[in-house]
Amino acid sequence: MIQPWPLIRSESRGDYHVFRLRRDFKTSPRTGREMEFHVLECPDWVNVIALTPERQIVLVEQYRHGTDSVDLEIPGGVMDRADGSPVETGIRELREETGFEGDNARLIGRVAPNPAILNNACHTVLVENCVRRHALDLDSGEDLATHVMPLSALPELMATGRFQHSLMIAALYQFHLWENGWRLQI
Repeated sequence: MIQPWPLIRSESRGDYHVFRLRRDFKTSPRTGREMEFHVLECPDWVNVIALTPERQIVLVEQYRHGTDSVDLEIPGGVMDRADGSPVETGIRELREETGFEGDNARLIGRVAPNPAILNNACHTVLVENCVRRHALDLDSGEDLATHVMPLSALPELMATGRFQHSLMIAALYQFHLWENGWRLQI
């Protein structure tokens, strides 16, 4: 039976605005040996599946510095300390990034982005009956274009590599499961 590794001590290694680096020293329950691990402490993230009354999906196109590419994605972002829940974050991010609002916002999924080195979760929020009601409210580091597309376009966008962000693909799969009657245990 796999056991958790007891923590001996943790050390902060730096704060880099979007994450903090921590060094943990833990003991292997199997060998008793002390080992060192690095963990990126990150806030939770939220992805939004936003559907219009015609059941089209709201997407955003933006430049991504890590891959030096312009990517097509679903709206989303980091949970702020003021956000009370992933659903509140999803509603806020949808409005800021697209100007859209909707109803029946609810959590339909959750994944661990990379449990080997990250301590956060990425939540998927579904919002229905979305309509544009506001101007964009972008951060100074954001430059977004909003697109509305039929749900039927998603397989081709994924198959042709237009969607690259793994957490977006996970959110779209969670939505696919939701649409087919599966309810994820969150």
